[in-house]
Amino acid sequence: MEWSSDLVSNSRVDVQGRIANKRTTGGWKASPFIIVNEVVERLAFFAVGVNMVNYFISVMHQSLPDAASHASQWAGAAYVFTLLGAFLADAYFGRFRTILIFSSSYAIGMVMLTLSASLSNLHPQQHKEATKDQNAFLYGALALIALGTGGIKPCVSSFGADQFDEGDDKEVVHKSAFFNWFFFAINTGALFGITVPVYVQEQVGWSWGFGIPTIFMFCSILILLLGVRYYRFQKPMGSPFTRFLQVMVASFRNHLKGVKLGIDTPLYEVQTPNSNIVGASKLPHTQQYSFLDKAAVIVDPEGTNRRNRWEICTVTQVEEFKSFIRVLPVWASTIALALTYSQQSTFFISQANISNRNLSSKFIIPAGSVPVFAAINAVIVVPIYEKLVVPFLRKRTGHPRGLTSLQRMGVGLFISIFAMASAALVEKKRREHYPERNSISVFWLFPQYFMIGCAEVFTYVGQLEFFYDEATDGTRSISSAMFLCEFGIGSWLNSVLVQIIEGATGGGNRGWLRNDLNASRLDYFYWIVTAFNALNFIVYVFVAYSYKGKGKPRT
Repeated sequence: MEWSSDLVSNSRVDVQGRIANKRTTGGWKASPFIIVNEVVERLAFFAVGVNMVNYFISVMHQSLPDAASHASQWAGAAYVFTLLGAFLADAYFGRFRTILIFSSSYAIGMVMLTLSASLSNLHPQQHKEATKDQNAFLYGALALIALGTGGIKPCVSSFGADQFDEGDDKEVVHKSAFFNWFFFAINTGALFGITVPVYVQEQVGWSWGFGIPTIFMFCSILILLLGVRYYRFQKPMGSPFTRFLQVMVASFRNHLKGVKLGIDTPLYEVQTPNSNIVGASKLPHTQQYSFLDKAAVIVDPEGTNRRNRWEICTVTQVEEFKSFIRVLPVWASTIALALTYSQQSTFFISQANISNRNLSSKFIIPAGSVPVFAAINAVIVVPIYEKLVVPFLRKRTGHPRGLTSLQRMGVGLFISIFAMASAALVEKKRREHYPERNSISVFWLFPQYFMIGCAEVFTYVGQLEFFYDEATDGTRSISSAMFLCEFGIGSWLNSVLVQIIEGATGGGNRGWLRNDLNASRLDYFYWIVTAFNALNFIVYVFVAYSYKGKGKPRT
């Protein structure tokens, strides 16, 4: 009995398949490997992503609007592929094996990208357009990188959170801290990724600039493997999308049969300690979205159809689907931040390109490294928030984390409005008063980057915690993927918005967005994004106020 009290309560197992022991697995024994892996992987991703617009323009000879659009589409794909990674992790491979599989795709793509920059026949010569084969090789490399990072992202944060037992009060507190330090890891990786490799890209060459992060990508796989004996693993639980579809079919089928719901209507649940979803705990019945309860109504007292989930589902299966539906309004009302975030690697870089980036007579800040303003801010703010702000807010609010996850997201979305307003004002001042190249300091861009960094600190960490906590045992990876694919949708929205504005304002040499920023009206574009953020914030406040999670009252 004394030994069994050291076992986790959430069905996680160790590397040998036994119920995990708290003393030898998980917690802060395992999570450092995951955090360092995230630092190294993010270094590789940001070293590629933050300077991709410049690579498209300087090496592949694309126009600025085309380069910004292609970079946004690629970034969008990288985040939307998170849905595929989450599906495979939950249904077939588990999170750890999914990370390893997609890391291999990632590494192959990085090698191909390095070859694209290194071999003269894989990129166009000066003043020539890229051939179809050259573009195909490059886009193939980028597709593998997007597939790799997409498959990894929803699994790493959830795999890290799996190392903490929700049935242990001490470990629950540590799990919340883990999300903060995980975000810290992301920005630490970004900090190194957008400085050293980007500097190498511009000063030494693209071959070494892509080669260095390729080496780091292989290192990230090794680091993850080093912690195997300390990890807690969750076994695959089957496809959540299949279970969702079963609930919809069964509820609609019973509705057509005339099944009615009442206070005493019997609902089906298995008579075992755990649910019939492998590795998942039972969920209590809630009244929200009661139409779906028809999927669990017992219409056959003899029980001849209870093995057919297309005809009758358990209460837990229905509640799992309800939990997924419940977070969708919150998910949809936080997409605006992703649209703002995508500006850092597109038009913000274009502004940096024509700014004065001289720190001294011998050192020039690479344009692709300017997003370091946001990364440094996040790296500084997270420890301050964790060590100083949280204890202060805890005394004032009584909440163990100072602010609820919904409140944190709201703060970040509010800050993002001012980030884009700042960007618009700075661009207007630059274009009207300092149109000459290198006549305005790049540090004028600091406020917009600083505020985007602050918005990320609040919203991103709040989303990590919210989507993990509100998900059920069988939907944690899918829930993380839903939140992450926001960044992909935001990038695609940015690409669509660019194309719409180009078309509406005349395009070419007449539109708001041109190769020459002095002839463009980029500030108008930023004001449109600002207005979108403000409208989104109003919608979010309404959604957050109305949200009811896991049978709780309004948050």
